Amino acid sequence: MKRVMFISSVGGHLTQLLELKTIFKDYNYVLVTEKNDVTKDMKKKYKMEYLIYGSREYLFKYVFIFLFNIFKSFYLFFKYRPNVIVTTGTHTAVPMCYIGRLFGRKIIFIESYAKRTSPTLSGRLVYPIANTFIVQWETMLEFYPKAKYFGGIY
Repeated sequence: MKRVMFISSVGGHLTQLLELKTIFKDYNYVLVTEKNDVTKDMKKKYKMEYLIYGSREYLFKYVFIFLFNIFKSFYLFFKYRPNVIVTTGTHTAVPMCYIGRLFGRKIIFIESYAKRTSPTLSGRLVYPIANTFIVQWETMLEFYPKAKYFGGIY
């Protein structure tokens, strides 16, 4: 059975990723997100792993959290050895996408539904290495010409 890692930051990115939950059962999957009050109980329902939540609002602290999460991403990658990494972004997922690509894994990036007229930073960073890049608005093909548009995942 194919091993798939679904990864995103908390909030809207995780909400969008969970729209794919009907396909989780088709794979040997793990769901990776940041740990907070909302996500800690998700372990009862999903196979979960957590990274540390970090807000770019506190830049100095965020740098250290981001570095820690990069090392933890390596650990999680080697623990689960996913064949495919699926993400809706954001900063939490970018290191995992690069780690996966470094080791020849398939990267599927789904640009945020909230973005209709401008790309996200994580989208711009992952677009060059993604095997499949999906936009949820046709207008986003202007920024990502090689992307695929199927409509929204909601």
